[in-house]
Amino acid sequence: MAHMWFGDLVTMTWWDDLWLKESFADFMGALASAEATRFTGAWVTFANRRKEWAYQQDQLPTTHPIVADVPDLEAAKLNFDGITYAKGASVLKQLVAFVGRDAFLAGVRRYFRTFEFANTTLDDLLTALSTESARDLTEWSRAWLESTGVSVLELEASRLEQTLPKPHRLAVGVYDADDAGALVRTDRVAVEITGPQTPVETPGGALVVVNDDDLTYAITRLDDRSLDTAEHSLARVADAMPRGLVWSSLWNATRDAVLPVPRYLAIVTAQAPGETHVGLLAGVLANAGFAIERYLPPSRRPAARTALLDLAWQALHDAEPGSGLQLTWARAVASAASRTDGRAADVRALLAGEATVPGLRLDPDLRWALWTALAATGNADLADLDGELARDDTGSGAVAHVRAAAARPDPEVAAAARHAIHDDRSLSNDRIGALVAGLRTGPAAPTPSRYVADYFASLRQVWAERSIEIARRIVVGLFPATDDTEAVDTWLADNGDAPGALRRLVVEQRDGLARALRVQAAGEPS
Repeated sequence: MAHMWFGDLVTMTWWDDLWLKESFADFMGALASAEATRFTGAWVTFANRRKEWAYQQDQLPTTHPIVADVPDLEAAKLNFDGITYAKGASVLKQLVAFVGRDAFLAGVRRYFRTFEFANTTLDDLLTALSTESARDLTEWSRAWLESTGVSVLELEASRLEQTLPKPHRLAVGVYDADDAGALVRTDRVAVEITGPQTPVETPGGALVVVNDDDLTYAITRLDDRSLDTAEHSLARVADAMPRGLVWSSLWNATRDAVLPVPRYLAIVTAQAPGETHVGLLAGVLANAGFAIERYLPPSRRPAARTALLDLAWQALHDAEPGSGLQLTWARAVASAASRTDGRAADVRALLAGEATVPGLRLDPDLRWALWTALAATGNADLADLDGELARDDTGSGAVAHVRAAAARPDPEVAAAARHAIHDDRSLSNDRIGALVAGLRTGPAAPTPSRYVADYFASLRQVWAERSIEIARRIVVGLFPATDDTEAVDTWLADNGDAPGALRRLVVEQRDGLARALRVQAAGEPS
């Protein structure tokens, strides 16, 4: 309700201020959840999941300011992204720290009261906030709303260093063990920074969390001692927010090839079983699977896949029966089992009712996830999937059946799925999405060269003839897995006149491929 209300009460005059709707909606959705419902951990999930989306989007070559330059409606449709939603909401959270909560809420009340059911621009919001806070927000707006990129903050020898300097009001938290062995905050230092280096005096501690309480928008790095503490004791941090911030820092360091992938996976193996926040756990396990398939060199993937599946299988049985944590681990089993078949017999026994996990309810979504895993590793055939569809003869069951069937590791199945995606115009968005998801399920493998050539040859026709949503699913979902960027570089060089929105999607996929190759190369023996 908060999302719809604050997204619709005031509407931007033009799409360059789309954030006035969506950023506010995102921010108020989290605020209302945390303060008016039983979901009091909403800001923890926001810090770890929503902001991660923003960090990734802001590191792409196609990033844009929150207040974006939107020349046409095609460009507007692609700006419903991590910048407009998650970065915008994160910046509003920093604005609360910058002007104070009371002044921020007073300014927001003035803004919505003045412009309810009307259209606005950035200046309208800044005027209302400046009036109530008695602060000139011109420079703040220029730094946060009209620029691109994410700062990286790192505490080194009593000095907070910042890349891509921006004005931040933040906190540095110090954590040490209490009498029971839990890591709790023992000190907190409020800091206001503007330049690349700022002196910060903090007492020594086992764990130092830069951007404690998640007040600002920035990627943070752990110092060596804090990294060692996280490696051995992260699950002992009593509060979910600092745990989430540390998990985020670890993941961003892995993506940036600062933290070796094997060390990240070792931390997940040691600390994830002790994670008690369902949202954090789900994100950590998804990141671990992604790291294995995209960031580990291919030769190291089989062992890592097996280790992750075994971890999830054991934790599933150790989790409290009927809990959200148990369900999260069950979903992790399904995901990991789609990439290696070491537990195929166990999974089939669960589905057949020949084995049980106390408290675990195999609802249709979980059953389909497990069947898809078996199909992707060649341990379930079409007859098995048809049998499950007879059990779940619903619209969602039919779509899940399409995905599972397309996941089978059979060249003829893959060819038929690609043919349907491109040529069957009767398919709904959901069916096309299911076919694409099926093709992407299973252990990462290079895309056959014929499909690489077909993909790039078809891009402009796909974009011209299909709806933007279906075209986006095809362009992003079928982007080939290769061990270099030569094919995509050639297409970009030869198609400078292609629609800007299409080129943007291709450039973003190229950046993801290039990042994966860089991280893999960093992990190869020298």
